[in-house]
Amino acid sequence: MLADVTPLRVNPDFRRLWFGNTVSYIGQQMTAMAVALQVYAITGSSFHVGLVGLCSLVPLIAFGLYGGAVADVVDRRRLGLITACGATLLSAALAAAAIADVRSVWLLYAIVALQAVCFAMNSPARSSMIPRLLPAEQLPAANALASLAGGVGQMAGPMLGGVFVGLWGYQAAYLIDVAAFTASLYAMWRLPAMLPESDAGAAPEPADGEPAAAPAARRRPSVMEGLRYLGSRPNLRTTFVSDMCAMVLAQPRVLFPAIAGLWYGGDTRTVGLLAAAPAAGALLGSVFSGWLGRIHRQGRAVLVAVASWGAAVAVFGLTRNLWLGLLFLALAGCADTVSMVFRNTMLQAAAPDDMRGRLQGVFLVVVVGGPRLGDFLAGSAADAVSPAAAVVGGGVACVLAISLIAVLQRGFTRYDARHPVP
Repeated sequence: MLADVTPLRVNPDFRRLWFGNTVSYIGQQMTAMAVALQVYAITGSSFHVGLVGLCSLVPLIAFGLYGGAVADVVDRRRLGLITACGATLLSAALAAAAIADVRSVWLLYAIVALQAVCFAMNSPARSSMIPRLLPAEQLPAANALASLAGGVGQMAGPMLGGVFVGLWGYQAAYLIDVAAFTASLYAMWRLPAMLPESDAGAAPEPADGEPAAAPAARRRPSVMEGLRYLGSRPNLRTTFVSDMCAMVLAQPRVLFPAIAGLWYGGDTRTVGLLAAAPAAGALLGSVFSGWLGRIHRQGRAVLVAVASWGAAVAVFGLTRNLWLGLLFLALAGCADTVSMVFRNTMLQAAAPDDMRGRLQGVFLVVVVGGPRLGDFLAGSAADAVSPAAAVVGGGVACVLAISLIAVLQRGFTRYDARHPVP
């Protein structure tokens, strides 16, 4: 039942990459917390702190798709190194500005936006390396380990960032982030070259009268080519549609401040518990993920996991006991981890090598943009009706949407990891 560590045990390149990514992600989360604290110290405005998220969201969405396209036509190792070096230098710039006591919120916004650009270019390249390092049967374990690293970073990074800022100032968190990036840089430096494979079947079939696509190494980055490929592959397309059902229809986090007071009579500490519960469930789902590698009907598993997310959110909307509510939020987070592991595994195993970067770019955009759209929908529904109706209705809508997908996409329910078909 415990997480399968076979990829870490048998593959030194993956082991170094996983460790480097884990350490650097903790550092990035420390920096995110330190920037938020510094912006608030300069402005005294929560609105200006909120703008930090907007400054990172727009570049992530805009460059996520393009970064995936670039990753499909260049050496992914080199792209990963260049973008990681850029992120390191930007963290060093934050540290230098803090040491010099430069109190410019716009400088912080600009650096955060550039960091988001580096991450958007780096993430698709890094994710599309994994299928080149590991056999297909180890991909579920690798993705569960990646989820575990993300959970540790999300829980430990902000906490450590607050502690170090309190002890030694903003520059301490930024300098530690710079040091943490060296683990990721070293891991990528030790990797072999990662030029995309030239595969005649990798590109979409040309329409009548159109010339055949050029080999991957000679093509220019094309976002539209990746979107056309995704549109013509029902199983891969359904992984994104199912995730959007969960993130858009059943996303209750924006309602936590209202729920804490209206349902539980709590305060900001209650809001913190509600926000932490899904993350804790996701972390536990990663720790106890050893069984995921034995599931072959991964499409069916995605649908069950997303429906479980929706059901847990709907039941959470019916509870008025805090601890019971936290339990169902944790169950929702655990279901989300299971869904993420199988969706990412299908993208890595079923997609051809010179499309993986673009599909990972789409994955990044969905993961970043979907919850924001869900926040807007839930907030609008809560204002129009009530928070309870918004939460319960969203969860039920998610379950119904997934049931409809199961009926309409029978091929997805039959997807077998032993014979992956995109």
